[in-house]
Amino acid sequence: MLKIINFSKSYKGNKKAVDNLNIEVESGDIYGFIGHNGAGKTTTMRAVAGALDFEEGEIKINNVSIKDNPVLYKSMLAYIPDNPDIYDYLTGIQYLNFIGDIFKINKDEREKLIKKYADLFEITANLGDLISSYSHGMKQKLTVISALIHKPKLLIMDEPFVGLDPKASHTFKTIMNEMCENGSAIFFSTHVLDVAEKLCNKVAIIRNGKLIASGDINNVIGNKSLEDVFLELIENEK
Repeated sequence: MLKIINFSKSYKGNKKAVDNLNIEVESGDIYGFIGHNGAGKTTTMRAVAGALDFEEGEIKINNVSIKDNPVLYKSMLAYIPDNPDIYDYLTGIQYLNFIGDIFKINKDEREKLIKKYADLFEITANLGDLISSYSHGMKQKLTVISALIHKPKLLIMDEPFVGLDPKASHTFKTIMNEMCENGSAIFFSTHVLDVAEKLCNKVAIIRNGKLIASGDINNVIGNKSLEDVFLELIENEK
């Protein structure tokens, strides 16, 4: 599904935010990406989503390179960033229809999926309102719905549960499991290690741009908690 191959990204001063990262996410995976602030998670997520250029390495979805065929590559994924910065001057339904147009979702399928997810996340009554009137949580729900309506093969998410209330978080976790049971894959970052431990079948831990552990979550944590393993690995890398 997703292959991140020898990926590196440098910013000003040639300091590497991510250094020679290799990760493979397979169909059916819920893959957690763990690290401290500034570890390189968001840089990686934005590069995988096609929102950030890079010079070193390669990123592919189903063997389609983001460099060689970016349009086909991006058609297979959905990206939920850490901040739902969406168009305030549109209504919720206008935004969802805009996304539907981009991904060429037919009218009947679009209406069915918008109704399904808007009802599940309890924002159906607000779809006619301007996004500028939405709370942070409502914007996050709208962003989640926009990511789901085109049935992506790969869902990329950066701290996706921030702003969601407990009921919406539970609903979203159920949807994530259903997506992966149907052959999609999810790659997401989170600071909530309890959630990652319960939800993910695989994890990768990054520190200062370098991968320090990855693989099946049971192999990574053994008989410890993910929090204990994370803290131990971070301490050992100092």
